[in-house]
Amino acid sequence: MWNYKTPGIPDEYFERTENVPITKEEVRTIQISKARLKPGQTIYDIGCGSGSISVEAGFQIESTGKVLAIDHDENAIELTKKNMKKFGLSNISVIFGDAKEKIKDLEEADVIFIGGTGGDTRDIVELSENKLKSGGRIVIGIILIETLYSVLQILDKLQFESIDITQVTISKSRKTSTGTMMLARNPVTIISATRV
Repeated sequence: MWNYKTPGIPDEYFERTENVPITKEEVRTIQISKARLKPGQTIYDIGCGSGSISVEAGFQIESTGKVLAIDHDENAIELTKKNMKKFGLSNISVIFGDAKEKIKDLEEADVIFIGGTGGDTRDIVELSENKLKSGGRIVIGIILIETLYSVLQILDKLQFESIDITQVTISKSRKTSTGTMMLARNPVTIISATRV
């Protein structure tokens, strides 16, 4: 299904539904690169949605690594399972429930991705610090300004280092009757940092 080492699986390859979000292809590619993944790592994908980050990470960490995909929405869990199966990945474990409750029982992670959290991003970042190995990476996708502000505050308080903030606005082409136009998508801010 995906025979390349590079990330960037086209969005249309994924099983999708209207009410479950997907991290778009280009944003996902940046998040994967900011995570600095390698074979054998343990990854959390908190707020996994359709599972696109889980799938991309699953390819990067190979069969020796594992992804723990967490979501509180049953539809997202089912969709992540479908995409895991579609791409033939067996190194992803899907966990249904509130990340704030589930995270404390998980093993330490090398990388933690935080996506859709229903407004609990700050709390989840705080809980993640204790689950992230020294030198481990955290990568957070943010669309709301208020979330951005609260995450920067907590990262500073927790003394993460190498904090990088990247905001991207992607435009995609669409054919019209007279030519091709570019349609802008919502801006996404990606924060990545390393645990001391």
